[in-house]
Amino acid sequence: MMVYKWIDVGAPLTPEQIERLKLLENMTDDDIVFDEDCPPQTEEQLKQFKRVNPRPKKAAS
Repeated sequence: MMVYKWIDVGAPLTPEQIERLKLLENMTDDDIVFDEDCPPQTEEQLKQFKRVNPRPKKAAS
């Protein structure tokens, strides 16, 4: 299950948000939990992955 929460961009991070970011920063591949809805991908499958919403191109400086 995914939970979405709107965050005020100008507001400082809460202690809970900082703690979550620290946990994510230290996350390793061993921390990922796969299941039948989200199985691990082979290298070949990962090479075929294409973004649905491409990142915008940066303007030339």
